[in-house]
Amino acid sequence: MFITLEGPDGSGKTSHVKPLAEWLEGLGQRVHTAREPGGTAISEQIRNILHDLKNTEMHPHTETLLYQAARAQIVEQVIRPKLAGGWIVLCDRYADSTLAYQGYGHQQPLEEVRALVRYATGGLQPDLTLLLDVDAATGLSRRQQGGGEWNRLDAYALEFHCRVREGYLEMAQQDPARWVVVDAAQPWQQVQQALRQVIQARLG
Repeated sequence: MFITLEGPDGSGKTSHVKPLAEWLEGLGQRVHTAREPGGTAISEQIRNILHDLKNTEMHPHTETLLYQAARAQIVEQVIRPKLAGGWIVLCDRYADSTLAYQGYGHQQPLEEVRALVRYATGGLQPDLTLLLDVDAATGLSRRQQGGGEWNRLDAYALEFHCRVREGYLEMAQQDPARWVVVDAAQPWQQVQQALRQVIQARLG
């Protein structure tokens, strides 16, 4: 099973990946955790370029293509082999992030972005996508106060992040069989419990 966690910046999704993996392993599952962009030596190098606050001149087209390069590497080197070996892959962001950020956020043509995503992934889609939904202003405030990485995309204007959130909600509405929306404004433990309930239901 291929499970992805998506959400606006500050939704807390990264903090839920390791506890979910440990819980699944406690159920006897083999779990591989990954993050995007990143997850391989090549993809991590691309991540550094994408997130570097010095790269303010980066054009949205460049940004979009770099994300696909990082994604193509992790899909072929890690995700497909793990899935073929019977593992659950739990990924912190995946292709829907590109549609939300580079498509809706930058207001680039969605069909063109989707075509790039399909090429990079070879059409590989998650079995389940968990959207941790939080108001954009609240999410950015959390990021600033959290002391974690503050990257080039975090620094975009609030209007950009509002479009990202709206894009996520629109995608979830369009494909309810794959997406489940979880209210990430709840206390952390409640969010974790909600995520476990959804995954448990899918695993049967």
